[in-house]
Amino acid sequence: MRPDGDPAGLPIAFTMGDACGIGPELIAMLFRARRVPGSLVLGDVGVLRRAAAWVGGLPVAVLAHPQDAADAPPGSLPVLPVAGLPPGLAALPPGRVEARAGAAAAACITEGVQRVRDGELAALVTAPIHKEALSAAGLPFPGHTEMLQHLAAAEGSGPPPVRMMLANEELRVVLVTIHQSLRSAIDALSTAGILETLRIADRSLRGLGLAAPRLAVAGLNPHAGEGGLFGDEEIRLIAPAIAAARAEGIDARGPYAPDTVFMRARHAPPAHPGEFDAVVAMTHDHGLIPVKYLGVEQGVNVTLGLPFVRTSPDHGTAFDLAGTGRADPASLWAAWRMAGRLLGR
Repeated sequence: MRPDGDPAGLPIAFTMGDACGIGPELIAMLFRARRVPGSLVLGDVGVLRRAAAWVGGLPVAVLAHPQDAADAPPGSLPVLPVAGLPPGLAALPPGRVEARAGAAAAACITEGVQRVRDGELAALVTAPIHKEALSAAGLPFPGHTEMLQHLAAAEGSGPPPVRMMLANEELRVVLVTIHQSLRSAIDALSTAGILETLRIADRSLRGLGLAAPRLAVAGLNPHAGEGGLFGDEEIRLIAPAIAAARAEGIDARGPYAPDTVFMRARHAPPAHPGEFDAVVAMTHDHGLIPVKYLGVEQGVNVTLGLPFVRTSPDHGTAFDLAGTGRADPASLWAAWRMAGRLLGR
């Protein structure tokens, strides 16, 4: 997670997300209510001024360089404009799928990754994007994770293997497959992919300060297949990956019945200390329903395996709340704090 340690003194950057969603106003709320020292926003000045007005007003400080964030006036929203964004973003109505908003969100992410890789930023906290808006803009990525993986590819080599982890104070879940249909996700499962997920999870949790992470592996089928009666993926694919991981010194256990393993892993002391530090789940909803059920307010999405730190809130663009000033920035605040923790701050 921290291949070069914390880039001391560099700001953490928020990307503004979809201009028609709640991302800009969540960022404005956060800067209005909390101290987020040395941080800045990559985005469109007009969109962020509009968002600041929606949440009660705060001045926008337009930066020329990332290092100027440290000198932004207290109580301001420091914005580093991203060049080449589509025109008229601040005039787009909230709560609507717009290709221009999708293109702008992607451009902010691209700019952020480039500036992190150039040593100008310490980490990225990405506000929500809308997958339909990305598609309308002609972008081939189904979400942040896949886009960041593509942008992180080193010149002359393929993209790094990455995984999504969703975490809150009680539960961490790492996914083997992410944004694809359930049918194609099942077809995509392999022993190699599950083993790679266990390696990434183990390495990343060690980066969070866990000396010997305890990984529970959820089965795919009811009752983890019941010895092959309800499906044999546990026998053919999952158990061999666990055995290989254990041979490498990774404390992986399972496969466990997916309808109970999350309860066993939930860490809610003093009455319920978790048996595991994270659960590895085979598919998106298998893993994310349990952790989101515990509350999205403190949930954080972390992309594991990138050569830089990236976090985000665990919710979407909430078009029904956009422009109302009623969205809750708690998950964005948790994402910012998680980014600092991953940097060792």
